[in-house]
Amino acid sequence: MGYLLIVTLIQAFSFNLIGVYLAGHVDSYFAVLARVLIAGLVFIPLTRWRQVEPGFLRSMLLIGALQFGVTYVCLYLSFRVLTVPEVLLFTILTPVHVTLIEDALNRRFNPWALLAALVAVAGAAVIRFDRINPDFFMGFLLLQLANFTYAAGQVLYKHLMQRYPTNEPQYRRFGYFYVGALLVALPAFLAFGNPQHLPDAPLQWGVLVFLGLCATALGMYWWNKGASLVSGGTLAVMNNLHVPVGLVLNLVIWNHSEPLGRLALGGAVIVASLWISRRGRP
Repeated sequence: MGYLLIVTLIQAFSFNLIGVYLAGHVDSYFAVLARVLIAGLVFIPLTRWRQVEPGFLRSMLLIGALQFGVTYVCLYLSFRVLTVPEVLLFTILTPVHVTLIEDALNRRFNPWALLAALVAVAGAAVIRFDRINPDFFMGFLLLQLANFTYAAGQVLYKHLMQRYPTNEPQYRRFGYFYVGALLVALPAFLAFGNPQHLPDAPLQWGVLVFLGLCATALGMYWWNKGASLVSGGTLAVMNNLHVPVGLVLNLVIWNHSEPLGRLALGGAVIVASLWISRRGRP
């Protein structure tokens, strides 16, 4: 639990740093790539490369590609059309995706999870009912893809640790995670990145270094390690704790003009979707 609490605070702070200092200023693909490279420099030298089960290695590459590579490319792109409070609220649906993935792995259909997803869409519409446009829905869909891949990475990592137990510390086998993330981040930058929009201020570089070391290196490792040590219910709750913390930070420090009434009403509808999803849990 301690690992998850620390990462929750880091995540809440990181979302605001991305929205305030990087989004719209630094190329999204470069920001993701920089974070992966910095985190890789921390963990790859610590990683054991010999006598590793091929199935474990392939799975860790997939988890890194999903949970960080795809997730954070979609997250950074969503900041182009959504505000920080909107991004935070829309990430609250990660537990719904966890439920859907668990149901798929167990070959069962849960209509409650589908209903919860539809209610969440309605909550998003409430928040931006006066400015709904294709860009807004594209941002919402990007975040749902990010939620899905982030949830998939957590679920797969938890199952992977159970399938390949070891007496070695988890950090000795975590470098593969960042290699998998690099397999997504590097081609994405080469194909879609804009070299004209690299960081041009010390503050932007400082934010990237902080995100790479704290949020990506320590954050992703501690989160996955913590996820492998707690129950599914606890993990679902912790997935959402960064939302209120992040909102308080954003509204108090950076954003004093957000329409609080619509934000609260839409947020309440989205929270209701989580209650609906929990009703369908076996």
